[in-house]
Amino acid sequence: MAYKVKDISLAPQGALNLELAERNMGALMKVRERFEKEKPFEGLRIGLALHITKETGILVRTLIAGGAEVAITGCNPLSTQDDVAAALAEEGVHVYGHKGESNEQYYEFLNEVINFEPHITIDDGCDLITELHTKHTDKLAGVIGGCEETTTGIVRLRSMASEGALKIPMIAVNDNKTKHLMDNYYGTGQSTIDGILRATNTLIAGKTFVVLGYGSCGKGVAMRAKGLGANVIVTEVDNFCALQAKMDGFRVMKMAKASEIGDIFVTVTGNLHVISIEHMKLMKDGAILANSGHFDNEIDVTRLEETASNKKRIRPFLDEYTLEDKKIFLCAEGRLVNLGAAEGHPSEVMSLSFCGQALACEYLVKNKDNLNAGVHMLPPEIDDHISALQLEAMDIEIDELTEKQKAYLANWQEGT
Repeated sequence: MAYKVKDISLAPQGALNLELAERNMGALMKVRERFEKEKPFEGLRIGLALHITKETGILVRTLIAGGAEVAITGCNPLSTQDDVAAALAEEGVHVYGHKGESNEQYYEFLNEVINFEPHITIDDGCDLITELHTKHTDKLAGVIGGCEETTTGIVRLRSMASEGALKIPMIAVNDNKTKHLMDNYYGTGQSTIDGILRATNTLIAGKTFVVLGYGSCGKGVAMRAKGLGANVIVTEVDNFCALQAKMDGFRVMKMAKASEIGDIFVTVTGNLHVISIEHMKLMKDGAILANSGHFDNEIDVTRLEETASNKKRIRPFLDEYTLEDKKIFLCAEGRLVNLGAAEGHPSEVMSLSFCGQALACEYLVKNKDNLNAGVHMLPPEIDDHISALQLEAMDIEIDELTEKQKAYLANWQEGT
């Protein structure tokens, strides 16, 4: 089969959701218009492991407009929007994924994309690239390169590169300003709160809201929680990030202390077991746990499952655990709460991220003879062009430097 989705009859609703997303992704539409004329991917196959959402569907359409044949699977077992997957399948896209996949199905679908033998990969978290490098090395010769969407994936790629294990050029799309300072900050901030509210319908105002990690994602989550009236605490392991959190007006402390006083906990670190079973044992009755970093091991769900005396599904994306003499509530099974319990980032934010992905694919094609195996940044002028496209889509005009001002900035001799 050219697709494996939950229910192809959901396609009409998926098509409507794609239509709505497209209306709010003006910058990416500008890229698509040019791709339709220039066909930069003519004769190429592009394989994606991204969240199968309505926004990702617009990226898929953009790549196809550029001449590519596309296959896509999810990068998280809970993040696929089944109606969108069905709609893309109806359009002839090779789609493999559904919400609630087992771990076995997740890797089966990854391998469907690998067997598609893509010339370019787009990844979110590096699972596709890891699988390709560990189990399908015979297919690496046909790969021009790949693009990585998220911080966790970049960390893994740089680790691969440092060990000499990375065999293809990879573009760190996450490191674009138009990605990590927009998607991670504004997107994660809003969509994380959205996921927690859909899972729990709890009141944020007046709650003690603990944010674990104060990178771009943590900054966004803390800002939105504060805006809803929460008393925000930040935990960190990085000195400068902790200092930033303090200067931004938040309390900063060790997690052991925050565990005792927090009402809602959100992990945004990309690291392992930042909420441990020991932390959970210190928490109040009724504490709510959510992850918006990446994999489902930021919260030690395995130990929670082993230690709890009872588990009960309260709502579609909320589980109640009895831990000693109290209840702990876990959102979206410890997976990404903004995609597991909600719909991910708003379309306007993802338009910027996916401009980066589309233009990174084009950059790989144009520079395939000059890029060595390793992690590469997109040139700053491409990142700046994405900002310009978004401003144009928002009907915003900015000033330009005069020739005299340009000369002044370039002149090192003129002083006081």
